[in-house]
Amino acid sequence: MEFAAWVERTRRYLGAATVRLGDVDPAGRLRVDALARYLQDVATDDWNDTGLADESDDVWLVRRTALRRVAGARWPGYLEGLELATWCAGTGPAWAERRTDVLVDGVAVIETVALWVPTDLEGHPVRMRESFFAAYGEPSRERRVSSRVGVPPMTEGARRRPWPTRRSDLDVVGHVNNAAAWEAVTEVAPGPLEAATVVHHGPLELGDDVTLVEGAGVAWLVVGDEVRVSATYAA
Repeated sequence: MEFAAWVERTRRYLGAATVRLGDVDPAGRLRVDALARYLQDVATDDWNDTGLADESDDVWLVRRTALRRVAGARWPGYLEGLELATWCAGTGPAWAERRTDVLVDGVAVIETVALWVPTDLEGHPVRMRESFFAAYGEPSRERRVSSRVGVPPMTEGARRRPWPTRRSDLDVVGHVNNAAAWEAVTEVAPGPLEAATVVHHGPLELGDDVTLVEGAGVAWLVVGDEVRVSATYAA
């Protein structure tokens, strides 16, 4: 099936955001952790707009988010108006893939894809519900996606520094929020990026003794010897 025909059969949602002062770096460019918040917000708005939030207590947690700048596109800046077009691009037994394009003046400048897992209020995964496919369309069922994620090997001699967790970082299930984890990418790779991926291998919680480990184009948030978050990026 051609992509255009596939899109016509699936639900698409359009949100908007304005790049504010707290979202930019000293050069006035949108930070990737702020972009992660926009992606999270438009996903929530889409979910609420389906009416499914009224039928269950499911909480969607992101497992992996990848973004890439469209070739030749300018990175968004301060006070720029953005459109965020989002849709479900496939599912597995207990997860879904969400794609979101970030547009300026109707032209895509950043493309993103995220793997989301529905959980109960205690953070335990739940299986995809039939009501989800009724809302998002049969293409979301037809395209199967994998939930497999890998941990990039830690490089010898990588720089290490403490990475404190804060109460303001926590989400409704008591874990460090996805967007807060993206702050580590902002820390190690300031400025606009060509591409980046953040994977959540396990939760970060308040009181964890977290270390930020930085290599060349890769970073990890670790607790003891356990990698909780990994990131790869290209500037």
